[in-house]
Amino acid sequence: MNVLVVGGAGYIGSHCVRQLSAAGHRPVVLDSLVYGHRTSVAPGTATYVGDLGDEAFVTDILIKEKIEVVMHFAAFCYVGESVTDPLKYYLNNSAATIHLLHAMLGAKVTKFVFSSTCATFGIPERLPMDETLPQAPINPYGQTKLDIELALRALARVGKISFAVFRYFNAAGASEDASIGEDHDPETHLIPVAIDVAIGKRPVLELYGTDYPTPDGTCLRDYVHVDDLSRAHIAVFDKLSEPGAAHFYNLGTGTPSSNREVIRAVEKATGKAVKVVEKPRRPGDPPALYADSSKAKRELGWQVKFPDIDSIVATAWAWHKSHPAGFGGR
Repeated sequence: MNVLVVGGAGYIGSHCVRQLSAAGHRPVVLDSLVYGHRTSVAPGTATYVGDLGDEAFVTDILIKEKIEVVMHFAAFCYVGESVTDPLKYYLNNSAATIHLLHAMLGAKVTKFVFSSTCATFGIPERLPMDETLPQAPINPYGQTKLDIELALRALARVGKISFAVFRYFNAAGASEDASIGEDHDPETHLIPVAIDVAIGKRPVLELYGTDYPTPDGTCLRDYVHVDDLSRAHIAVFDKLSEPGAAHFYNLGTGTPSSNREVIRAVEKATGKAVKVVEKPRRPGDPPALYADSSKAKRELGWQVKFPDIDSIVATAWAWHKSHPAGFGGR
């Protein structure tokens, strides 16, 4: 199928573009390049640079490229920034996505795959986290994602759209051939930060919270490989044929790793020590977050290829080792 990948020059989007091509589909990329990297897009991929909220621009792409499915990854995703600058997040993550959906309806494109987050659940009532948990975001980032989930439900209820929502846990790793990987500015994710410390690009890693009620006192998080995430998005296509279809899936390995375990995995992969400075807990950080992904496995046949933190970190290290300057610009 012809698939518009909104945010296709970003971290997860660029990996999905390559997985789409490998599965025999034709990806088309739309990205503002505010955070994405032009060089992360697979060579030969039709690419448009612009704003997802520009309805006329998006409509033209949808019609010109004969788009059948839209996959939406374009969101601002820094939780702390969403607290200090909430309107930035409501304008891009909520308002611009509503314009994207309006453009889709105008162009009669009715299939939508949405990149959501476990942050829509806030602090979970139980673990592991399945799709039936109450959703109560504790920051604007999570709320803007939930806003779109609710809009999609409303549209599907009246048969205007068929959609799938994937709620990620901690996306991590890099492509198996080390051609693309994680390169954010600023970089806040634990694995790339730890690698930067190991290779001397940063002096220390600040470890927030060492007194949690977990085996080693640090937070537990569910790291899931970016290519495993991408494969789930493609596996759901067959479920979008029925008008008004509405599907929700939590995606993670179900096996959490502590912050200290992630640091040890980076030290193992790089063969270098990661200097750590221990800091107090950050407000709002739950002790543990990890997924129950049995629904995705049952309904989509989804299986993870990278089930443990060592295998995920190994791919991240291969990318960083071969791309010490990242993508080297956008």
